[in-house]
Amino acid sequence: MPETTLHATPSVADLAAGTPVLSVVVPCFNERPNVAPMIAKLDEALAGTAWEVIYVDDNSPDGTAQEVRRIAGEDPRVRCIRRIGRRGLASAVIEGALSSSADYVAVIDGDLQHDETRLPVMLQALRAGGYDLAVASRYADGGDSSGLPSKWRHMLSDGGIWLAQAFLPVRLTDPMSGFFMLPRALFEQLARGLNGQGFKILLDLVLSSTAPLRVLEVPARFRERAAGQSKMDALVVVQFAGLLLDKLCGGLLPLRFFSFALVGALGVFIHLAVLATVRQSSSLSFETEQAVATIAAMVFNFHLNNSVTYRDQRLSGPGLWRGLLLFTVVCGFGAIANVGIAQVLYERHTVWTIAGGIGALIGVVWNYAVSATLVWRSR
Repeated sequence: MPETTLHATPSVADLAAGTPVLSVVVPCFNERPNVAPMIAKLDEALAGTAWEVIYVDDNSPDGTAQEVRRIAGEDPRVRCIRRIGRRGLASAVIEGALSSSADYVAVIDGDLQHDETRLPVMLQALRAGGYDLAVASRYADGGDSSGLPSKWRHMLSDGGIWLAQAFLPVRLTDPMSGFFMLPRALFEQLARGLNGQGFKILLDLVLSSTAPLRVLEVPARFRERAAGQSKMDALVVVQFAGLLLDKLCGGLLPLRFFSFALVGALGVFIHLAVLATVRQSSSLSFETEQAVATIAAMVFNFHLNNSVTYRDQRLSGPGLWRGLLLFTVVCGFGAIANVGIAQVLYERHTVWTIAGGIGALIGVVWNYAVSATLVWRSR
């Protein structure tokens, strides 16, 4: 595909009916300074195309939704979905795409780092019928990833790409891309199988298809961020790995359960490390030392679950302390159930390793189910 910018020509019927051919979905959080420049760039890049832009804002405290609505009052092509009580890029994309009536849906970040001039190229390729999915790639021939702000960001991106390419049924040089386009009908077909968690939905779409998608990679330049702060961190890659695990298991167990169980396993190491430290540095009784280690592990587990497992429902302020108290109580009952069930099985001559394992599993399931209901309940 040549590098020249092409404009897809809308049909007379499209323009007469006022129906957009393309919906551009922009999942966003705290992007107010970038809203007006973004819409202006889309207007220029998509000249001659019937389009709309749908901002899906996760209740940004900086007034992103208000800025979108201000512009929407003057431009009917601009729409805003403001979400309260839930967060996450993937679920925002799903809500935005399913609100569209256009023939094609594009997803682009709201931070101006994606090259919007690629949109007409992607649209033309899809309308020609030779491809199911068009992906703007930083790593295809002619692409540019210099906009990543640091070596750390490059490492995170490269790690995610390496991990994804080991499982993908199609070749993608940039499976971490958040800039892509596909027919809305195909998105709706795949929507029921989407995990909807985390920050990288492209991989979810590709792995949710029962047949390999015909993918076009369009080389694109990744610009430096103009305003605001990046949301990319190491936890995004952790969620990315969890998504792969969820897909490999066919969605039999919730992604959150995998994450919750992994955090619990890490908590065991924290417990043992604290216990060893306390035993070497104090003259407390073993019961007291065990209690200290248990509390330390619970606090560790709570904060890691709050940051990773329930990232889209993160607790803060007074709710953080209330959540910690509830989590401690929940895990306390889980520990009692763990020990009690394991003891009953052991007394019935079950091998101690099996008895202990079953007790631990029941404790994890209890902690997960009750924590989801009481601590990180949907608001």
